[in-house]
Amino acid sequence: MTVMHAYRTHTCNDLRKSHEGDTVRLSGWVHRVRDHGGVLFIDLRDHYGITQVLADSDSPVFAEIEKLRSEWVIRIDGNVKARDASLVNENIATGEVEVYIRDMEVLGKAEELPLPVFGDQEYPEETRLKYRFLDLRRDGLHENMKLRSRVFTHTRNAMDGVGFTEYQTPILTASSPEGARDFLVPSRLHPGTFYALPQAPQQFKQLIMVAGFDRYFQIAPCFRDEDPRADRSPGEFYQLDLEMSFVEQDEVLATMEPVIRGIFETFANGKPVTQTFRKIPYAESLLKYGSDKPDLRNPIEMQVVSDHFRGSGFKIFASMLEKPENEIRAIPAPKGGSRAFCDRMNSWAQKEGLPGMGYIFWKEGAGSGPLAKNIGPERTEAIREQLGLTDGDAAFFLAGKPDSFLAVAARARDVIADELELADKDRFELCWIVDYPMYEYDDENKKVDFSHNPFSMPMGGLEALENGDPLDLLAYQYDVVCNGYELGSGAIRNHKPEIMLKAFEIAGYPASEVEARFGGMLNAFKYGAPPHGGMALGMERIVMLLAGENAIREVVMFPMNQRAEDLMMGAPAAVDQTQLRELGIRLSPKD
Repeated sequence: MTVMHAYRTHTCNDLRKSHEGDTVRLSGWVHRVRDHGGVLFIDLRDHYGITQVLADSDSPVFAEIEKLRSEWVIRIDGNVKARDASLVNENIATGEVEVYIRDMEVLGKAEELPLPVFGDQEYPEETRLKYRFLDLRRDGLHENMKLRSRVFTHTRNAMDGVGFTEYQTPILTASSPEGARDFLVPSRLHPGTFYALPQAPQQFKQLIMVAGFDRYFQIAPCFRDEDPRADRSPGEFYQLDLEMSFVEQDEVLATMEPVIRGIFETFANGKPVTQTFRKIPYAESLLKYGSDKPDLRNPIEMQVVSDHFRGSGFKIFASMLEKPENEIRAIPAPKGGSRAFCDRMNSWAQKEGLPGMGYIFWKEGAGSGPLAKNIGPERTEAIREQLGLTDGDAAFFLAGKPDSFLAVAARARDVIADELELADKDRFELCWIVDYPMYEYDDENKKVDFSHNPFSMPMGGLEALENGDPLDLLAYQYDVVCNGYELGSGAIRNHKPEIMLKAFEIAGYPASEVEARFGGMLNAFKYGAPPHGGMALGMERIVMLLAGENAIREVVMFPMNQRAEDLMMGAPAAVDQTQLRELGIRLSPKD
């Protein structure tokens, strides 16, 4: 006699018409119960799918089945029956069959649910996160986690396929300036000192190159004590971290582009994916899109139109252009040529904090609106020709120092495209942003600082650092962007001690501080460091896009809330005095 498995012979996704007549055992959660006049139908759910099981008064366990409630965990034995053709459920894999229950055991009862698992009702974030184990049972979120796992596995295989080897780097390390606050861990053995959780494995992966391992990767946990955003998980996140030796920038991009494209093509469910990523210089991206994270599904490209307003009858713009740092930029709006739409966008700009946006719209071969009247038909026609517009189109104008209006211009570009339905949203458009400035001016601290990654190689090397204007210097830095989201950043690294020390000196870090903060890496570079470069890709952000979600928490198993609290486990939490004494820590009294 064959001994049946204690809990199941099949999963809730296995049974098909070919199993008709078989005796089976299933285990899972009671997804929902339906009473059809003395016949009880139960959708039984496990990780793999759903099977309909049923019982009537002839079932030996009918009285027990009547007591079942949603999310009880049960084991049933029964016979597989084919459904009548008119009752086949094509929405589930097991929809051609059902199981008549002969025996049933309750494996785990459930109390009244704080949020239902069945259905797609919206519930407050606090409730969802406190009862995340229930939230994760819901179909959409459950599928997101399975997608995440498949993406991670595919990525590891793809990296192995192009010659990378996975290595792990430390979690407890030293604090370093990576652009965000560190999470600190006090040391018991060395009172008064602290480890830091890594914001990224930056220094370690460069040391792996110095150690001669050539092509490294890992899907690394990273920790940053920064404010949360919809596209950023508070506290911790995972990135595909990689580094390559003896490479220049183009080789890194050529190696990673097919890997990134392959991830999207594999999980895009047929949506088009960019085949050849454009390389867009940072300055060009800011000019055309107002951002270094452009959504290229949106076809609108901004242009500088200052010359058409110099000495024109529109005195506001003409006087602004007397200052060389100011310029006028136009945002073309194909199909936006109506006064109602133009006025609506002008009101939108005012809500965004601008005085408004000037506009021209074209109809019957001529420009209309206050701007057109002020500058005259010749200038209006020249603007139309430059922007490639025609009757029924419009253009909006922003003026001043570009830094002051770029953020609003970028948002306006997207709002216009959405309002006029110009963008094909059902696709993944990827590009590289290259030629980042090495430095930027920090207005708050009145100093030059790194703009992107402090470990990057400046174009022109040591000579450029010593003889050039720091704010004119470009670096071998690059980002990969998809649909308006930065997916990852990278750089060719600064592997020579003298160049590294000079680069930090320009940003206000004396050699002594560089030695103190990055002594391990700087010392290693003195013993023969290869030219190397790499990048890191935000894995949750990639999965978020593939899942069609708008928030990172929808693809993270156990996320924190917007206040960086784990409501389910109660973190962060106070610790007892014994632990604090062991660490040599005394808390200051609360106000």
